[in-house]
Amino acid sequence: MQTLEIIKIGGKVIDVGMSLRKVLQAVAQLPQPKILVHGGGSMASTLAERLGITPVMVAGRRVTDAAMLDVATMVYAGKINKNVVADLQSHGCNALGLSGADAAIIRAVKRPVGDIDYGFVGDIEQVNTDTLSAFLELGLTPVFSAITYQRDGLLLNTNADTLAATLAASLAGQYAVRLTFVFEKAGVLDAKGKLITRLDEATFMRLKQEKVIADGMIPKLENAFAALAAGVQTVRLASDIYLLNNKLPCTTLIATP
Repeated sequence: MQTLEIIKIGGKVIDVGMSLRKVLQAVAQLPQPKILVHGGGSMASTLAERLGITPVMVAGRRVTDAAMLDVATMVYAGKINKNVVADLQSHGCNALGLSGADAAIIRAVKRPVGDIDYGFVGDIEQVNTDTLSAFLELGLTPVFSAITYQRDGLLLNTNADTLAATLAASLAGQYAVRLTFVFEKAGVLDAKGKLITRLDEATFMRLKQEKVIADGMIPKLENAFAALAAGVQTVRLASDIYLLNNKLPCTTLIATP
């Protein structure tokens, strides 16, 4: 099968202009078909605070009320998405900026209220892989923000790591998918701050219980292991510098025997 690179960028990489530009140049130079997924949480939080809206996070996941949904849509699907697309175009990569609603590619459903009411947060229920594959066959590079939609037309905020992992899992039957989560750290670190180059799920669960892995890294790794279990060939967590020099160490997930 043809190799497909799915790269999710987030964390401080989005916030630091020079770092982001170098990452996008590296993505543009990848010769194989590729999909880029971006977050933008800190930028959304900054704008929300300027507008008098208090951001709320629970266990590394954003609670999205109606006001925060407006901010997330403006920042994710607007400012960040279009700037990323324009930058990729400047490097000769024919990018197409998308939310899940565009071409009905990623449909979600509003998360039911349980112990926590996450508000207008969407859990993905369907990915239109035929349309997505058609874009790739045209030589386009889809660039996804983390905004999805519900069947009744309601926009929803979906965790960007979840979105990237779900796209990877959905396309794993058609492509040899390599999924890379890019952020400001070299990968997953142990209690002494040393990089873990190979990580299995049992070790992840132990480090989570010991609170070595906490906050936003928990859902990131949960999504990463879910993608690996769904048939994604390679799942890595790496720094922005790794994209510029893939001989540098990173964290590669390994399946439990």
